[in-house]
Amino acid sequence: MKLVLASSSPYRRQVLSRLQLPFKAMAPEIDETPHGDEKIAPYVRRLAEEKARALADQCPDTLIIGSDQACALQGLILGKPGTAEAAAQHLALCSGQWVTFYTGLALYHSGTDSMQSLVETYRVKFRELTSEEIAGYIRLDQPLDCAGSFKVEQSGIALFEAMEGRDYNTLLGMPMIALITLLREAGLNPLLAS
Repeated sequence: MKLVLASSSPYRRQVLSRLQLPFKAMAPEIDETPHGDEKIAPYVRRLAEEKARALADQCPDTLIIGSDQACALQGLILGKPGTAEAAAQHLALCSGQWVTFYTGLALYHSGTDSMQSLVETYRVKFRELTSEEIAGYIRLDQPLDCAGSFKVEQSGIALFEAMEGRDYNTLLGMPMIALITLLREAGLNPLLAS
């Protein structure tokens, strides 16, 4: 069975490569604008599904993985900051707070038009951060393309005092425990693949 990752994210590619399954990464073209008053969990699930379906015509009879992530602080959705100033604002808001990450995950079989999808959550508690720490961190990791404005796999771990969740990889945008379950249900067991 062919496997495609519907993402241009180097972080997701890196995490998925740990399974040692051959896959191809392709960037899906979708509109990521939230619908009206769409809540965060349905939003990331919808985007994951749309990303996977977007490649169906180009990838017949293929298992296509879609994923999308956003985080929420007291109901406020924090996306990718894009600039150092926005990253500093995000991190200042998160200082001393619990932040919940929502990662939508979809596995679409283009040959049978079947979709499996879910939303995984992961929570992190930020330390009380000084403005100097925030500026220093942004200089170190340049987290401008990351939801939540940090890279936990790099120096971002120094921002936290606690983490809660089923799978640390959820913070990286690819909840692997859930993905392995979906792959096995679709007939692809990573431990038995040649």
